[in-house]
Amino acid sequence: MDRIDAMKVFVAALDEGSLAGAGRRLGRSPAAVSRAIAFLEAHTGTALLYRTTRTVRLSEAGERYAQACRRILADLEEADLLAANAHSAPRGLLGVTAAVAVGEQVLNPIVDAFLDCHPEVSIRLHLLDRPVSLIDEGIDLALRIAHLQDSTLVAIPVGEVRRVVVASPDYLAAHPPIVSPADLASHAIISMTHFGLDSWSFPATRRLALPQAVQFTPRSIVNTIRAALTSAVAGHGVTRLFSYHVAEQVKAGTLKIVLRDSEHAPIPANLLTPHGRLSVPKVRSFVDFAAPRLREYFDEARRITAAD
Repeated sequence: MDRIDAMKVFVAALDEGSLAGAGRRLGRSPAAVSRAIAFLEAHTGTALLYRTTRTVRLSEAGERYAQACRRILADLEEADLLAANAHSAPRGLLGVTAAVAVGEQVLNPIVDAFLDCHPEVSIRLHLLDRPVSLIDEGIDLALRIAHLQDSTLVAIPVGEVRRVVVASPDYLAAHPPIVSPADLASHAIISMTHFGLDSWSFPATRRLALPQAVQFTPRSIVNTIRAALTSAVAGHGVTRLFSYHVAEQVKAGTLKIVLRDSEHAPIPANLLTPHGRLSVPKVRSFVDFAAPRLREYFDEARRITAAD
């Protein structure tokens, strides 16, 4: 059996979550999928998958092997495309990742529009609130809002966002003014893990010589952006989110930004891709399509929230 072909079956089983799903995706029988996995396990001398009729789960050795398989298959695809000089015809499966909130709100509509224009490309969109290694997990592109550390990736800037503190006009009218970060300690706080469960930090400013951390007991703790927005708009308290999260509500007047003078420096938003992947037609085409649309989106959100 061809080892590269078996690797494709192995990765398909992981992506689909079952041997049956891999069979449907690849047009193969369940028996053929099982034989491919068994071939790899015999070749490596270790169990790669724990499997039932409905699901598969990686062994510890399987996790390491899966990362290597994804890298190998991505490199082979890139080599094939370059050799064929297929720059004018993007095609194949494109792996894209982002955090859940920005993926659902910003990236997914762009993905749908790109697919409408490129019928020979398919996209697997991984929306995950955890660190993702593009190289190890065989992903072509990531949209990340963060200060970058990884020098092994190519970054295409698409905008910047701010961490903003917001509340509804009704809430602000019924409670003491929020003039400085210390005032938050006496307010109802709607907190999220990403932005601090029981304290928020603020930088030094002209009025505050040192950075400040405000401790509080949250009135409510939520784990999604939508839940925090809903509660804040309904007047149940103060929350902290990214500026693009609240742009629609700020524009509609249902949320107001407070503590503008105490905001951290903006955080960059970038499309990231491993070195060499921009030469692959499907990757270059997506970057050329998505980058200006992302810049337009983040720039519009910046204008709206700056004008509050």
